[in-house]
Order: sequence, then C-alpha cells, then structure tokens
Amino acid sequence: MQTVRAILLMILAMALLALSDLFIKLSSQVLTPGHVMFFLSLGGTLVFILIARMQGATLLSRDALHPWVLARSGLEIIGGIGLVMSIGRIPLSLFAAIMQMAPLVVTLGAAVFLKEPVGPRRWIAILAGIVGMLLVIRPGAAGFEPAALFAVMGVCGLGLRDLITRLSPPHIPSISLATWGFSATIPMGLILMLVMQQPVTVTTTTIWHMGVAIVVTAAGYYAVTQAMRMAPAAIVSPFRYTRLIFSMSVGILIFGERPDGLTLLGAGIILSAGLYALYRERKLALARDPVVAQTVR
Repeated sequence: MQTVRAILLMILAMALLALSDLFIKLSSQVLTPGHVMFFLSLGGTLVFILIARMQGATLLSRDALHPWVLARSGLEIIGGIGLVMSIGRIPLSLFAAIMQMAPLVVTLGAAVFLKEPVGPRRWIAILAGIVGMLLVIRPGAAGFEPAALFAVMGVCGLGLRDLITRLSPPHIPSISLATWGFSATIPMGLILMLVMQQPVTVTTTTIWHMGVAIVVTAAGYYAVTQAMRMAPAAIVSPFRYTRLIFSMSVGILIFGERPDGLTLLGAGIILSAGLYALYRERKLALARDPVVAQTVR
C-alpha cells in the first residue's frame, strides 16, 4: 500500500507543479528570473519552516551539513536556475516536454552512480528519451530556442536531486530536507537579481501570481520529496510524466500554445520511453517478489 500511496502522491505533486509552471510563467512576464527565484525561494522556505514547526521537526541540526544533504542542496540550486531562466522564455508546452526527462535522468543516475542494475531494454528507453528530447529542442534548427538549454540544465539538476534524496539519512524528516533545499536557493536568487539589474513594476496581480506560485510550488515540492522516500525511484519516478499532460493542457488552454508536430512527436517518445521503463520495472519486481509487484499494477 505504501507504494500505491507514493504513486498517488507523485501524481498530485505533478498537478501542483503544473500550476506552479503557470503562475511562475505569469510572474515572469513582469519580474526578472532573479526576482522570481528569490521570492519563490524565500516564500517557500517560510512555508516549510511553518510546516516543520507544526510537525515538531528540527531544522537547526548538524544533519543539514551531511554530505548528501549538501549535495542535494547544490543540485537544487542548479535545477532552480535552469527552471527560472527557461520557463519565462520558452512555451510552456516545450518546457513541460523537456522536464519529462527527469525520471529517465533518475534511472540513468541510479545506474551510473548507485550501480543499480539497469538492463539493455531500459538503456534503450533512456536513449530513446534523449532522442525525443533532441526532437523537442532541435539544436541548430531554425526554430531553436537557446533558453531551452536552461530547461535541460533544470531537468538534470532536479532529476539528480531526486536521486540524492534517496541517499539522505532516513532519520531526517522530509520537511527538513525540503526546507534546507529551498533555503539554499535564496542567495542565488539575490545574485541573479544583482547580475540581471532591470527595473520592474510590481502590481497587485503580480503579487497574487507570485503568492500562488509559492504555495503550489512548496506543496508540490514537498509531495515529490515524500513520494521519493516512500518507494523505489524506478517505480515512482515514471509517474512524473503526468506533469506533461497537466502542463501542456495549461499551455494550450491559458496561453493559446499550439505545439508543432516535432514537439508532440518528441514528447510522445519521451512519454513512451518512461512508460516502458515503468513496465520493465514492474516485470522485474514481479520476478523478485510477486507481492511487491501487485502494488504497482
């Protein structure tokens, strides 16, 4: 049952993060990436501190300096920069398609860094996902969006962050990890604000957009952290692909985006590769333990 709960929690997280994409993009129409990152990081950290106090979790702890926790925070910064630098500059449907590489990044990282067994069929799925991403980005083509490379940076940072989450000491509460990770991005937001000096006019609407972005991002972020700790990454991560459906729907309905054929083809390949990776994991789980396999049917 815990695996089922983790899967449902991941799907909920993806719906919340799709809303986060929407409100971050709306905020980015007025604010610079530095402003967005700073306010998002500061607001999210305050939300997590409040939740931590309600749960009685300790934030001032030497665990915050654990090597895996520090590595996780570093990847959080990389992923955050990639996210805020891209989401305001490229269509939401394009951003969503690229971000769906995260589960395959986790599978690849698990194989390379954790030496987890990944058979040839899942390696083929990973390679297919990369091909799909190249079809979406189309480097060198006439319609190439250089800002899409920031999205690639973001998906690599956030995917590896999720992998590192599994290596963090199990006694550390998820809310503590979430708080430390979010707070680590606050200084980078300030740096980006100083580097990208640009006057902005903040309206009530902008404050509203940023406030909603903070709440749904914090909720989605915490749900991802919790889901990744409740079940194996290879089982939970493929359900990240539901974000593609949520975010593309938002892009089409709210921003009037019309993804072209290559974008849809690339997104379809990425989605298929992730679903196949899930299918193979379920087959392997069945071979190892029929009871475990039933939880992901």
